[in-house]
Amino acid sequence: MIFKTIAAIAAAASLVAAPVAAQAPAKLVTALVGGNVVAIDGGAPIRDATVLIEGDRIAQVGPSSSITVPAGAKVVPMQGKWLVPGLMNMHVHFGLKLPGAAGNALVNETDAEQALRMADNARRSLLAGVTTVRLTAEDHGNDFALKRAIEAGQTDGPRIESAGELIVPTGGHGFLEADGPAEFSKAARTQIKRGASWIKIAISGGISDTHGSISAAPMTDAELSTLIEVAHRNGVKVTAHNGSTEAAKQALKYGIDCFEHGYHLDQDILKEMKAKGVWLVPTIVVSQPGAYEFYRKIGSPDWYLDRVASTGKDHWAMLQNAIRMGVNIALGTDQFPFEPNGGTTATVAEAELYVKAGMTPLQALQAATIQPAKMLGLDKDVGRIKPGQYADIVAVAADPTADIAALRGISFVMKGGTVYRDDSDPALVAQ
Repeated sequence: MIFKTIAAIAAAASLVAAPVAAQAPAKLVTALVGGNVVAIDGGAPIRDATVLIEGDRIAQVGPSSSITVPAGAKVVPMQGKWLVPGLMNMHVHFGLKLPGAAGNALVNETDAEQALRMADNARRSLLAGVTTVRLTAEDHGNDFALKRAIEAGQTDGPRIESAGELIVPTGGHGFLEADGPAEFSKAARTQIKRGASWIKIAISGGISDTHGSISAAPMTDAELSTLIEVAHRNGVKVTAHNGSTEAAKQALKYGIDCFEHGYHLDQDILKEMKAKGVWLVPTIVVSQPGAYEFYRKIGSPDWYLDRVASTGKDHWAMLQNAIRMGVNIALGTDQFPFEPNGGTTATVAEAELYVKAGMTPLQALQAATIQPAKMLGLDKDVGRIKPGQYADIVAVAADPTADIAALRGISFVMKGGTVYRDDSDPALVAQ
């Protein structure tokens, strides 16, 4: 009896002494007040709007007269500015190396050195207003390490979806070589194991190749069909570096999801892409005059510049046809998203070229926001300024749905509710 009493007293004491369960800290509330929210799906913008953000997601969006800003919220004045969803770039290599002096200097770059260079390029891309990227070929898993570091808050950068290493037949446009269905299958599974949300293959040659042809189709039916089947069985989409009509016919037969570049694709291929919902990431900016500033800077050799020039005419005609025919287009640059090009960044220059080729400014803005979000299957989380989505927002001085060149004036960048750039009040920027 005595032991039972002692046990009861001890139990009661433990209850008294037990600490009260800690409550989760309240989410930081931020209010962007007085700006105009672009109507990314068309229609009228929300003028003099308030965007209320709780933590990393948007809680409310509407006219300022209809939204009460809670006491203690961080208020960011946005009067006179236009709020746009964070831009998205679907063809990025943070570890980019091209033929020329700059590329030659990186021949012996270690993985550690490359990872640091990639982190710097990621940070600069975010500051240029690009809040989501798809990496379309990086080395040795460095992209997955960078993605984890960004998600852990160890470095700044956009949201990353990645294809890992580019898988090619021996002698193809890339470095992870495979031959035969079994090797292609294993290469795809290896990238998926590492964290790839896409698989990228090269089904034709490229501009930067010193061998092979852009118009060739070097993969066998068994190789291509097996790789696509393996990726799809794992819930992963497949995109292909491609400029070849012949290779495109083959890939469309086996269910390819997307083509990069599409330099020489003809109208029959584009018609089939439209019918099957296959995506095009044009990277038109790399073959047009604005890119020559970049090529001069990296010391590109004459043979490379000649290939760019000879490809550019067909590339431009292809883009015009794709826009006219209504092919699904998501913006990508194949240059660093922040890279100077035509007096702006490569990302904005790409969007401007879409307008020049036949899109409306709204369509070009959609190609940089809601279209990539749809292509990635992330449209419930990113691409719009609406409740429930991540607070990925950039601000410009004018309405880009009236003139896409307004994107040249990005002065504010928020990702996940954190301000990374505010030209009007640098003190607001997260450190």
